[in-house]
Amino acid sequence: MIQLHQFRLSPFSRKVRLVLAEKKLEVELIDEPYWEAAPEFLRRNPAGKVPVLRIDGLTLPDSGAICEYLEETVPEPALMPKEPAARAEVRRLVGWFDDKFHQEVTSKLVYERINKKLTRQGYPDGANVKSGVKAIRFHLDYMGWLLDRNRWLAGAEMSLADFAAAAHLSCLDYSSDVDWNRNQAVRDWYAKIKSRPAFRSILADVVPGFRPAGHYADLDF
Repeated sequence: MIQLHQFRLSPFSRKVRLVLAEKKLEVELIDEPYWEAAPEFLRRNPAGKVPVLRIDGLTLPDSGAICEYLEETVPEPALMPKEPAARAEVRRLVGWFDDKFHQEVTSKLVYERINKKLTRQGYPDGANVKSGVKAIRFHLDYMGWLLDRNRWLAGAEMSLADFAAAAHLSCLDYSSDVDWNRNQAVRDWYAKIKSRPAFRSILADVVPGFRPAGHYADLDF
């Protein structure tokens, strides 16, 4: 059995879960309180971060490495295009969401409002929250610009870039931090990807002590 050590509101864990589900790989989800830095978990990933995937006798940390491994070992359905330039664009956008978007938005909103309380690191920093609220507008507008030119974020076909973006936005949507009225193209894109079977387990997630937004699991939001 494939095992994924994860945190339910980690966008990196969610990205891996979406890839596993899209490729129809059954996985046992193990909720990992990574902030406790348990010795057994640190043996699996000395960086102390989720996700960590156990598959094929291997223990793989880092969502980027995991997704590349899954794409190479389970090539269908493909989440990376064949052409080098198109692959580079997918990787660029995955990096955009996992680096820039994560730093400017996810860490300022989800981590401040939820993760801090779970890890007992104090109360949300108002300046960080305000910064995240401002930054997400820019990112939604940029996504709208991309979707005005493409069917999916990186081109004509759905790719890992869409899953990376959806993983972050789904975490933010859990706490109602996305203004879906800001850009209709982004809303339509999210409704489309949210309706995929791969998304079902994501929409069923509940973090103890934090109820999801009322529309979170609604496909017709």
